[in-house]
Formats: sequence, C-alpha cells, structure tokens
Amino acid sequence: MWSRPLRIAIQTLASVLALLLMPPHFALGQKPKYEKITIHNDEPRRDVSGAIVDAHDGNLQFFNGRYYLYGTAYGETAGFSINNRFRVYSSADLEHWVYEGELLKAPTDGVYYRPYVVYNAATKKYVLWYNWYPKLWNGQVGVATSESPVGPFTIINPNVHLSQAVDHPGDGSLFVDRDDNAYFVYTVIDQGHAIRVEHLSRDYLSSTGETSAVLAKGCEAPAMFRHEHDYYVLFDSACCFCAKGSGARVFKSSSPLGPYTQLENINRDAEKNPIVHGQQTFVASIPTADGRALIWMADRWGSRPDHIKGHDFQYWTPLTISPDGSIAMLTNTTDWSLSIEVGRKAPPPKKVYAWPQKVDPNPVMIDPCTKAPLSPAEAGEILSKKSVRRGAPR
Repeated sequence: MWSRPLRIAIQTLASVLALLLMPPHFALGQKPKYEKITIHNDEPRRDVSGAIVDAHDGNLQFFNGRYYLYGTAYGETAGFSINNRFRVYSSADLEHWVYEGELLKAPTDGVYYRPYVVYNAATKKYVLWYNWYPKLWNGQVGVATSESPVGPFTIINPNVHLSQAVDHPGDGSLFVDRDDNAYFVYTVIDQGHAIRVEHLSRDYLSSTGETSAVLAKGCEAPAMFRHEHDYYVLFDSACCFCAKGSGARVFKSSSPLGPYTQLENINRDAEKNPIVHGQQTFVASIPTADGRALIWMADRWGSRPDHIKGHDFQYWTPLTISPDGSIAMLTNTTDWSLSIEVGRKAPPPKKVYAWPQKVDPNPVMIDPCTKAPLSPAEAGEILSKKSVRRGAPR
C-alpha cells in the first residue's frame, strides 16, 4: 500500500498533467488570448501537410476552444456522383488547418451535400444535418450525432420528416439561438425552390412541425443567424455551381419563424451582377477581441486554376450591421485581417487521406448545370489512380 506522501505526490502530478492538457485559456482561469490573423480570398486554403483544403458548402464553428471547418469534399468529380464525402478540418487560428477525417464512415450510396454541425448542450451531442439524394433530385435530409466534433457521426435518421418533406427538401443550414432552440432553414424543391424556416425538437434530431411562411421562391443556399434582437436569413437565386456567383438577399425578423421583411441584396451591384463571384454557404459567428464577428462564407465555383472541383476557392468576409439593422454591401476584398480568439493547439495531423472513390453504378454523364458532357472520371464512372494513391491532389 502506498504511503500518504507518495499518494499526495501522485495526485499532484496528475493535477499538473491535467492542467497541461487543458486548452490554454481554460487552464487556471486564464483569459482568452487574441491574435491578428489575415484571410486570403485569392488562393485555396491548405492544411499543414500542404494539401488543398477540400471542404465546400458547409459551416465553420468554434467548439471548446478550437475552430472546425465542415464541408463536402468533391475531389476530381463534377459534384454529382456517389463519391462526394463529408470531411472536417480544425485550426487554432483559421490559418493553419489540420485534416481530422471523414464525418460519415459508411453512408448509403447517394449524392451528398451541405453538412452542418452544431452542438446540443442538453444532450451533449454534436449534431450533423445534411442534404442528400438517393437519386438526383429526390431530396432528403439526414441527421447524425457524435460525441466528438470530428466524429465519426452515426446516422440517426436518413430521411427526417420535415413539415414539407413530401415536396423534397433541398439544401439547408442550421441555426441555434441563445435559448438553445434550433432551426433548419432550407429549400423546398417541389414548391418552386421555396425557402422556409423550421423549428427543431429539443434534441435537434427531428422537427416540431412549426414552420415559417415561404420567404421567397426560385432560391437556394440559405443561411440564418441572429444579431442582437433581430433574426436574419440570407439566400438568393438558385445557381447550380455557377461560376458567376449568386446574390445574398437579406430577410429580417424579430422572431425566428417570422414574419420576415426583405431588405437589400448585399451581393449585387447597381447592374444586379454579383459583387463577389461566389455562392453563399454560411454566416459564422467568430470570437474576437471586440466580441462576436459575423463572417459571410461563400464557395467560388469554377475558380480552380487546375480545373479540379475540390480545389475551388472560398470567399470569407466580415459582415457590418448598422444600428438600423441593415447590412452593408459586400466588397470584393482579396485580403482582410481580424483579431480573433486563439484556440487550442493542433492535434497531430493524420496520415495522407486516401480518397474513398468507387465506381458510380449510375453515373451522371451530362452536367445538370452546364449540360456539357462529363468525362468518365468527373462522372465517377472510373477511378482516378492519382486520387486513390495520394488523396485529393495538391
């Protein structure tokens, strides 16, 4: 039996190790630390191994002292095959990214888009909602959970019964309010691509059936957030991986389910052309030295110089909201800086990602967006030896 001094020494050592393993500003009650970082919109992000970050049409979150970027990986396909995958990267500073792996390890074959992850404080689960098609465009929405922000996520329901499920839900996004109520804002395909907001259950795994009126039709890529006492939903016309980009109509309400009032379109100039040639994916809330900053995120489809879809750039920029609740017009800015909260140090990077590509039994040989013929590799009809060997090309 150990002596009392030895037990005390062991307990002290254990306490010291626990403190060393804690996130920097969580240990000993230290205040958060902030650091000025610079975001570059004219080049692709890369992970610490040098590989291009392939994570599109998803969201950015700050969980437990670290930033997590969730998105769809497209690799060398055109984006319509069963080889779309969900993945996550993490960072302490939004500049140095670590590949953390896939979110769903064994999803049913289908075409997957738009993964959005939030945290449920009551269940202590990370919850993933996503849009997928067993067959284009038979829209369904799935939900999965995990104990960790990096997964793996277990599918709870691949076909959530939303109030408008019979009309095939399309792309959507999650929003969690300050009272921990969650909402799903999404496109209803068979209602003319109508945009609705739907209230979720307390565990975020299903719908309460409470839904808003239609905000607009002919639209997609919605995002929802709150600023002070106002709720905002941003989206614009459907653009199907459009290189020209899409606008960002602003809808504002004093209640998450509306009624909403349409304000300006912050991503169209006087000639109605997109200011930023990108399609919106999310509005992230980032901790900074001056409080939370709202970051507008968009995918710049068709921007890759090497013609590899997984290498398309993303565009991030802070939103400026006036006292009257209006949002300033976007500007096409190459670089910008912000003092953000510094997160926890990076875990060791994982081994080189092996692209889990397989032959699509029903390849889409004509691009649904451009109507142009697709190569067998773009359609997922054949495997790319380069992709299988080294992961998404660098």
